Amino acid sequence: MSQYFSILEDERYKMIRTTDYSSIVILAILLCFFLPDQQQQAEICDNGIDDDNNGLVDLQDSACDCPVAEPISLIPNASFEENDCCPQERSSLHCSKTWIQASAATTDYLHTCGWIGWDNLPVPLPLPDGAACIGFRNGRFGQQPNPNWKEYTGACLKSPLRAGNTYKLRFHIGFTNPENSPPINVVFYGSPDCKNLPFGDGDDRFGCPTNGEGWKKLSSTYASGAHSWQEREFDVTPSEDIYAIAIGPDCLPALATANPYYFLDNLILADVKEFEFVISPTANPCSRDFALSLPERDSLAYQWYLNGAAIVGATKTTHKPTIEGAYQVLLKGPNSCKLTRAFIHSIPVSTATIRDHICEGTPYVYRGRQIERGGVHYDTLQTSDGCDSIITLDLREIRDTVYLKQAKIFDGQEISVGDFTFNQPTDEDVLLTSSLGCDSLIRLKLSLYQVYIPTAFSPNGDGLNETFEIYGRDDLKRIHSLTIFDRWGGVLFQMNDQSQDVSSVSWNGRDKNSELRFGTYIYIAHLEMDDGIIHPRSGSVTILR
Repeated sequence: MSQYFSILEDERYKMIRTTDYSSIVILAILLCFFLPDQQQQAEICDNGIDDDNNGLVDLQDSACDCPVAEPISLIPNASFEENDCCPQERSSLHCSKTWIQASAATTDYLHTCGWIGWDNLPVPLPLPDGAACIGFRNGRFGQQPNPNWKEYTGACLKSPLRAGNTYKLRFHIGFTNPENSPPINVVFYGSPDCKNLPFGDGDDRFGCPTNGEGWKKLSSTYASGAHSWQEREFDVTPSEDIYAIAIGPDCLPALATANPYYFLDNLILADVKEFEFVISPTANPCSRDFALSLPERDSLAYQWYLNGAAIVGATKTTHKPTIEGAYQVLLKGPNSCKLTRAFIHSIPVSTATIRDHICEGTPYVYRGRQIERGGVHYDTLQTSDGCDSIITLDLREIRDTVYLKQAKIFDGQEISVGDFTFNQPTDEDVLLTSSLGCDSLIRLKLSLYQVYIPTAFSPNGDGLNETFEIYGRDDLKRIHSLTIFDRWGGVLFQMNDQSQDVSSVSWNGRDKNSELRFGTYIYIAHLEMDDGIIHPRSGSVTILR
C-alpha cells in the first residue's frame, strides 16, 4: 500500500511543480483504482450492523439467507388464506379453498377482502397469520335456543396421520367479548374416511361428530381469554390411519345465556419432530416470567434476532424480550444453518366499551369516581394475567326536555300520558320520569273532535229529523262507511261512501223499502278526521214514530 501513496505523492508534487492540469486526471484515476472500495465489504450476519452499507442489516440482507425450519401442515390451506371468493356474509366457508363445512350448523369465514365478522362479536386484530380466519358457535341462545347448535370446520388431509405415529396440532383460538367467549374445550376429531365429511345429515341439532359413526375424538385442550388470540397445542397418536379431520367444541350441550362464539386460525398439523425448533413462549406475554425458548442441542450455536437484526449477546436457548416485534433464532451447526419461523411478540391489550346515560345535574358513579358530564371517558385496568384492559365509558347526557304533545279525542274517550289519564280538553304541563330515570316535561294540548252523532231520529214524514246522519265540523273529513244492525246482528243498511260529501251519508230508517218500527238499532261508522286517521265509532240509535 505504501508504494501506492508514494506514487500519489509524486503525482501531487508534479502537479504543483509544473501546474500540468493533466496530472489532476491521473491523480483521480489513481485514487479510484488503488484506494480500497468500502462498498465491497461483506455483510456480517450477527452483529446488528449494516456492514456493506446497502441499507439492510443481518437477516434482512440476502447475503445472510438461511432456510427456515418450520413444520409444514398436513392440513391444506392451514390459515384459510387461499380463497375462491371474498365472503360477503356469514356462513361463507365455501369461499375458502379445501375447507369443508363439516356440520349443518355453519361456521363463518372471515377475510379482510370482504366480510370481517359480526359487529357485536369483533374479531381480535391483528389476525395471527395473514388476512383470514373462521368463526364458530358452541350453542345458540335467544328466541330459538339450541344448546346442541355446534359449528365445526373440516378438511381432508394432504396425507394421512399414520397409526402409531405422534403428531402435534398447534393453532390459534380467538376470543371476543367475555360474555360471548367463555372458556371452552377445543376438540380435534378424526375419521378414517373423507366420505364422512360433512356429518349429521343436515340436522343442526346433531351436535359433535362422535354422535354418529366414523368419527373419534383424537385430543382436546382447554382455552380461555377475552378480546385476544391464544396459541394452543396438543399431541395426537392415532390408533388407525386418519384421512379427515374436524375441529370445534366438545360434545356437552352448552350452558349459557349469550351465544358462545370463537375464532380459529393457523392450524399447523405435522409430525411432532417437525416442531422441535419452533420458538415457544414460557408464560403469558404480560407475565414477569415471560420468555421465548427453544430446545437445547450441544451441536448447535444459537443467535437471536429482532426484526431481522441480531441481538448482540443473545446466544442462549432462552431469551427474554424487552420490546415487541418479530423474533427469530439462527441455528448454526458445523456444516449447516437453519432459521426458525418468526415469533410475533405483542403485548395483548383488551378493550371494552360501556355505553350508558347520565341525567343532567345527576353524577354518574364509575369505580368509586363521580362523573358530572357526559362524553367519552377512558380507564385502564390490569387483567388477572397482568395485561392492560382499556375501558371506554361512553356517557350520553340526557338533558331536561320539553315536548309539545297535541292530541284530540272523541267525547267519552281518554288518553294516557305516562301515569296520567285525561278525558277532557286540557292545556297543562306534565312532568314525567323517562325509562332512563331522567325528567322530561310534556306540554299537553288536548281537545275534542267536533263530531255529533244523534242518539234518536223520527222518520215520520213531518220534515224534522227524518234521517240518521253524522254531523261534524272541519275536522271531519270523510265518512268511509256506515252500517246499521238490528239487535240480532242482521245488517239493515250499509253504505261505503266514496265521495268527500259528509252529508251524503245518511239512513232513512228503512230496511230496503220496508219501514222499521219503533226500536233501538246499532251503528258502526268509520270516520276520517283531519289527522288522517280513520277512527271507528259505534253506538245505538232509536227510531221514534
